[in-house]
Amino acid sequence: QVQLVESGGGLVQAGGSLRLSCAASGLTFSSHAMGWFRQAPGLEREFVAAIVWSGGSTTYADSVKGRFTISRDNAKNTVSLQMNSLKPEDTAVYYCAAPPPWIRSNYNRNTYIYWGQGTQVTVSS
Repeated sequence: QVQLVESGGGLVQAGGSLRLSCAASGLTFSSHAMGWFRQAPGLEREFVAAIVWSGGSTTYADSVKGRFTISRDNAKNTVSLQMNSLKPEDTAVYYCAAPPPWIRSNYNRNTYIYWGQGTQVTVSS
């Protein structure tokens, strides 16, 4: 049974930083690309960042490029999202997700088959 468990969310002031982590189990973690998505109230879930199985390539949404950094530790089965210079519009529930192992890396949420329960990030102005 695949489990993805996010942690690290919370309340932070604009300009601050948070680091989200996702612990994976029940899958061959190093075979899967990993992604982070977010969903704000009333909006669709949107792509934030993705990383290939080796960690050698990353992709970001334009809205977070230069502020967020995705990384992974295959020895610990974890993927992280370092979020700096946070803005109120970053407020959302953040989810980590995994596509099938044959998907290299993708911004399309419909290709992801495993999802965590999410962690709330709130940025106050």
